[in-house]
Amino acid sequence: MRENRLRTLWKQDKAAVNGWLAIPSSFAAETMAHQGWDTLTIDMQHGVIDYADMLHMLQAISTTPTVPIVRVPWLEPGILMKALDAGAYGVICPMINTREDAQKLVAYTHYAPQGTRSFGPVRASLYAGADYAAHANESIVSFAMIETRQALDNLDDILSVEGLDAIYIGPSDLSLSLGCKPVFDDVDPLVAQAMNHICERATAHGVKAGVHNGRTDVALARIAKGFRFVTIGSDARLLAAGSQAVLADMRA
Repeated sequence: MRENRLRTLWKQDKAAVNGWLAIPSSFAAETMAHQGWDTLTIDMQHGVIDYADMLHMLQAISTTPTVPIVRVPWLEPGILMKALDAGAYGVICPMINTREDAQKLVAYTHYAPQGTRSFGPVRASLYAGADYAAHANESIVSFAMIETRQALDNLDDILSVEGLDAIYIGPSDLSLSLGCKPVFDDVDPLVAQAMNHICERATAHGVKAGVHNGRTDVALARIAKGFRFVTIGSDARLLAAGSQAVLADMRA
Protein backbone atom coordinates (compact mmCIF):
# COMPACT_ATOMS: atom_id res chain seq x y z
CA MET A 1 0.00 0.00 0.00
CA ARG A 2 1.19 3.50 -0.79
CA GLU A 3 2.78 5.15 2.23
CA ASN A 4 0.70 7.62 4.20
CA ARG A 5 3.39 10.29 4.60
CA LEU A 6 1.34 12.02 7.29
CA ARG A 7 1.86 9.04 9.58
CA THR A 8 5.56 8.99 8.66
CA LEU A 9 5.93 12.63 9.70
CA TRP A 10 4.19 11.92 12.99
CA LYS A 11 6.44 8.95 13.74
CA GLN A 12 9.34 11.42 13.41
CA ASP A 13 7.52 13.86 15.74
CA LYS A 14 7.29 16.39 12.92
CA ALA A 15 4.36 18.68 12.19
CA ALA A 16 2.51 18.40 8.90
CA VAL A 17 1.86 21.66 7.06
CA ASN A 18 -1.63 21.37 5.62
CA GLY A 19 -3.18 23.38 2.81
CA TRP A 20 -6.93 23.92 2.55
CA LEU A 21 -8.93 23.57 -0.66
CA ALA A 22 -12.16 25.55 -0.97
CA ILE A 23 -12.20 26.09 -4.76
CA PRO A 24 -14.03 23.29 -6.64
CA SER A 25 -11.36 22.83 -9.29
CA SER A 26 -9.03 19.95 -10.13
CA PHE A 27 -6.58 22.42 -11.68
CA ALA A 28 -6.50 24.54 -8.53
CA ALA A 29 -5.98 21.39 -6.45
CA GLU A 30 -3.20 20.19 -8.75
CA THR A 31 -1.50 23.58 -8.64
CA MET A 32 -1.63 23.63 -4.83
CA ALA A 33 -0.35 20.05 -4.60
CA HIS A 34 2.68 20.88 -6.74
CA GLN A 35 3.79 23.59 -4.30
CA GLY A 36 4.97 21.06 -1.72
CA TRP A 37 2.28 20.99 0.98
CA ASP A 38 2.60 17.92 3.20
CA THR A 39 -1.15 17.41 3.07
CA LEU A 40 -4.12 19.05 1.36
CA THR A 41 -7.64 18.99 2.76
CA ILE A 42 -10.65 19.20 0.47
CA ASP A 43 -13.40 20.98 2.39
CA MET A 44 -16.84 19.49 1.78
CA GLN A 45 -18.39 20.92 4.93
CA HIS A 46 -18.33 24.64 4.16
CA GLY A 47 -18.28 26.15 0.72
CA VAL A 48 -19.13 24.89 -2.73
CA ILE A 49 -17.37 21.53 -3.27
CA ASP A 50 -19.55 18.50 -4.04
CA TYR A 51 -18.67 14.81 -4.42
CA ALA A 52 -17.81 14.95 -8.13
CA ASP A 53 -15.54 17.96 -7.50
CA MET A 54 -13.87 16.09 -4.65
CA LEU A 55 -13.17 13.04 -6.81
CA HIS A 56 -11.48 15.09 -9.54
CA MET A 57 -9.49 17.02 -6.93
CA LEU A 58 -8.27 13.78 -5.34
CA GLN A 59 -7.12 12.62 -8.77
CA ALA A 60 -5.27 15.89 -9.27
CA ILE A 61 -3.53 15.69 -5.89
CA SER A 62 -2.39 12.14 -6.67
CA THR A 63 0.01 13.52 -9.32
CA THR A 64 2.22 14.53 -6.36
CA PRO A 65 3.44 13.07 -3.03
CA THR A 66 1.01 15.34 -1.12
CA VAL A 67 -1.34 13.38 1.15
CA PRO A 68 -5.05 13.83 0.27
CA ILE A 69 -7.50 14.51 3.11
CA VAL A 70 -11.21 15.29 3.02
CA ARG A 71 -13.27 17.19 5.57
CA VAL A 72 -16.69 15.62 5.29
CA PRO A 73 -19.91 17.57 5.87
CA TRP A 74 -20.96 15.68 9.02
CA LEU A 75 -20.75 12.46 11.01
CA GLU A 76 -22.61 10.36 8.45
CA PRO A 77 -21.36 6.92 7.37
CA GLY A 78 -22.19 7.22 3.68
CA ILE A 79 -20.04 10.25 2.88
CA LEU A 80 -17.19 9.11 5.15
CA MET A 81 -17.00 5.77 3.35
CA LYS A 82 -17.35 7.30 -0.11
CA ALA A 83 -14.55 9.78 0.60
CA LEU A 84 -12.27 6.93 1.65
CA ASP A 85 -13.33 4.77 -1.29
CA ALA A 86 -12.43 7.68 -3.58
CA GLY A 87 -8.87 7.70 -2.23
CA ALA A 88 -8.76 10.07 0.74
CA TYR A 89 -5.95 9.05 3.10
CA GLY A 90 -7.51 10.94 5.98
CA VAL A 91 -10.91 12.32 6.95
CA ILE A 92 -11.75 15.23 9.23
CA CYS A 93 -15.20 14.98 10.79
CA PRO A 94 -16.94 18.05 12.27
CA MET A 95 -18.66 18.42 15.62
CA ILE A 96 -17.50 15.32 17.49
CA ASN A 97 -18.99 16.11 20.88
CA THR A 98 -19.21 12.81 22.77
CA ARG A 99 -17.45 9.49 23.19
CA GLU A 100 -20.26 7.88 21.18
CA ASP A 101 -19.62 10.31 18.30
CA ALA A 102 -15.93 9.38 18.32
CA GLN A 103 -16.74 5.67 18.43
CA LYS A 104 -19.01 6.05 15.41
CA LEU A 105 -16.29 7.93 13.51
CA VAL A 106 -13.77 5.16 14.16
CA ALA A 107 -16.30 2.47 13.21
CA TYR A 108 -17.31 4.15 9.96
CA THR A 109 -13.67 4.57 8.85
CA HIS A 110 -12.36 1.08 9.68
CA TYR A 111 -13.07 -2.32 8.20
CA ALA A 112 -14.24 -5.19 10.41
CA PRO A 113 -13.44 -6.39 12.98
CA GLN A 114 -12.31 -2.93 14.15
CA GLY A 115 -15.19 -1.11 12.52
CA THR A 116 -18.21 -1.26 10.24
CA ARG A 117 -16.86 0.31 7.04
CA SER A 118 -18.38 -1.35 3.99
CA PHE A 119 -15.93 -2.79 1.47
CA GLY A 120 -15.68 -1.15 -1.95
CA PRO A 121 -12.45 0.86 -2.42
CA VAL A 122 -13.19 1.53 -6.09
CA ARG A 123 -10.58 4.24 -6.56
CA ALA A 124 -8.66 3.84 -3.31
CA SER A 125 -7.20 0.55 -4.55
CA LEU A 126 -5.97 2.30 -7.71
CA TYR A 127 -4.37 5.11 -5.71
CA ALA A 128 -3.06 3.07 -2.79
CA GLY A 129 -2.40 -0.34 -4.30
CA ALA A 130 -3.97 -3.78 -4.63
CA ASP A 131 -3.25 -4.56 -0.96
CA TYR A 132 -5.32 -1.59 0.23
CA ALA A 133 -7.82 -3.67 2.19
CA ALA A 134 -5.09 -5.38 4.21
CA HIS A 135 -3.52 -2.13 5.39
CA ALA A 136 -6.26 0.53 5.27
CA ASN A 137 -7.14 0.32 8.97
CA GLU A 138 -3.57 1.08 10.01
CA SER A 139 -2.95 3.68 7.30
CA ILE A 140 -6.06 5.89 7.11
CA VAL A 141 -6.12 8.81 9.57
CA SER A 142 -9.35 9.75 11.35
CA PHE A 143 -9.59 13.29 12.76
CA ALA A 144 -12.33 14.28 15.20
CA MET A 145 -13.09 17.99 15.25
CA ILE A 146 -13.19 19.42 18.78
CA GLU A 147 -15.03 22.72 18.51
CA THR A 148 -17.72 23.00 21.19
CA ARG A 149 -18.08 23.41 24.94
CA GLN A 150 -19.72 19.96 25.02
CA ALA A 151 -16.66 18.42 23.38
CA LEU A 152 -14.44 20.14 25.95
CA ASP A 153 -16.54 18.67 28.76
CA ASN A 154 -16.18 15.21 27.20
CA LEU A 155 -12.60 15.63 26.02
CA ASP A 156 -10.90 12.76 27.86
CA ASP A 157 -13.74 10.38 27.01
CA ILE A 158 -13.37 11.29 23.32
CA LEU A 159 -9.58 11.00 23.34
CA SER A 160 -9.69 7.59 24.98
CA VAL A 161 -11.57 5.99 22.06
CA GLU A 162 -9.35 3.30 20.56
CA GLY A 163 -8.58 3.92 16.89
CA LEU A 164 -8.99 7.70 17.00
CA ASP A 165 -5.78 9.04 15.47
CA ALA A 166 -6.09 12.79 15.76
CA ILE A 167 -8.23 15.74 16.74
CA TYR A 168 -8.64 19.00 14.86
CA ILE A 169 -9.59 22.28 16.48
CA GLY A 170 -11.86 24.68 14.67
CA PRO A 171 -11.00 27.93 16.50
CA SER A 172 -13.99 29.85 15.14
CA ASP A 173 -16.66 27.38 16.25
CA LEU A 174 -14.87 26.80 19.56
CA SER A 175 -14.81 30.56 20.10
CA LEU A 176 -18.52 30.89 19.37
CA SER A 177 -19.32 27.99 21.70
CA LEU A 178 -17.40 29.73 24.50
CA GLY A 179 -19.13 33.05 23.89
CA CYS A 180 -16.24 34.71 22.07
CA LYS A 181 -15.62 36.28 18.66
CA PRO A 182 -15.07 33.67 15.90
CA VAL A 183 -11.48 34.06 14.65
CA PHE A 184 -8.62 31.73 13.66
CA ASP A 185 -5.56 33.42 15.11
CA ASP A 186 -5.98 36.17 17.70
CA VAL A 187 -8.41 34.19 19.82
CA ASP A 188 -9.65 35.39 23.20
CA PRO A 189 -7.62 34.25 26.24
CA LEU A 190 -10.41 31.86 27.27
CA VAL A 191 -10.23 30.15 23.87
CA ALA A 192 -6.43 30.10 23.87
CA GLN A 193 -6.51 28.38 27.25
CA ALA A 194 -9.01 25.82 25.96
CA MET A 195 -6.93 25.14 22.85
CA ASN A 196 -3.78 24.59 24.89
CA HIS A 197 -5.71 22.24 27.18
CA ILE A 198 -7.00 20.24 24.20
CA CYS A 199 -3.50 19.90 22.78
CA GLU A 200 -2.04 18.83 26.12
CA ARG A 201 -4.73 16.22 26.77
CA ALA A 202 -4.48 14.87 23.21
CA THR A 203 -0.73 14.46 23.59
CA ALA A 204 -1.22 12.69 26.91
CA HIS A 205 -3.56 10.21 25.22
CA GLY A 206 -1.18 9.64 22.28
CA VAL A 207 -3.55 11.43 19.89
CA LYS A 208 -2.15 14.01 17.46
CA ALA A 209 -3.52 17.55 17.68
CA GLY A 210 -4.29 19.71 14.66
CA VAL A 211 -5.58 23.25 14.32
CA HIS A 212 -6.77 25.76 11.73
CA ASN A 213 -4.70 28.95 11.35
CA GLY A 214 -4.73 32.05 9.21
CA ARG A 215 -1.09 33.16 9.62
CA THR A 216 2.28 31.44 9.52
CA ASP A 217 3.54 33.03 12.75
CA VAL A 218 0.53 31.67 14.62
CA ALA A 219 0.96 28.22 13.07
CA LEU A 220 4.63 28.12 14.05
CA ALA A 221 3.82 29.14 17.62
CA ARG A 222 1.20 26.41 17.85
CA ILE A 223 3.67 23.81 16.57
CA ALA A 224 5.96 24.87 19.41
CA LYS A 225 3.08 24.20 21.82
CA GLY A 226 2.73 20.64 20.54
CA PHE A 227 0.36 20.77 17.59
CA ARG A 228 1.43 18.34 14.86
CA PHE A 229 -0.97 19.30 12.05
CA VAL A 230 -1.36 22.95 11.12
CA THR A 231 -3.53 24.38 8.38
CA ILE A 232 -2.56 27.78 6.99
CA GLY A 233 -5.14 29.65 4.97
CA SER A 234 -6.86 28.19 1.91
CA ASP A 235 -6.52 28.33 -1.84
CA ALA A 236 -9.27 30.97 -2.00
CA ARG A 237 -7.65 33.13 0.70
CA LEU A 238 -4.21 32.77 -0.89
CA LEU A 239 -5.65 33.77 -4.27
CA ALA A 240 -7.28 36.84 -2.74
CA ALA A 241 -4.19 37.80 -0.72
CA GLY A 242 -1.89 37.43 -3.71
CA SER A 243 -4.18 39.55 -5.86
CA GLN A 244 -4.45 42.21 -3.17
CA ALA A 245 -0.67 42.40 -2.83
CA VAL A 246 -0.19 42.86 -6.58
CA LEU A 247 -2.91 45.47 -6.82
CA ALA A 248 -1.61 47.38 -3.79
CA ASP A 249 1.82 47.65 -5.45
CA MET A 250 0.34 48.69 -8.79
CA ARG A 251 -1.96 51.32 -7.34
CA ALA A 252 0.48 52.77 -4.84
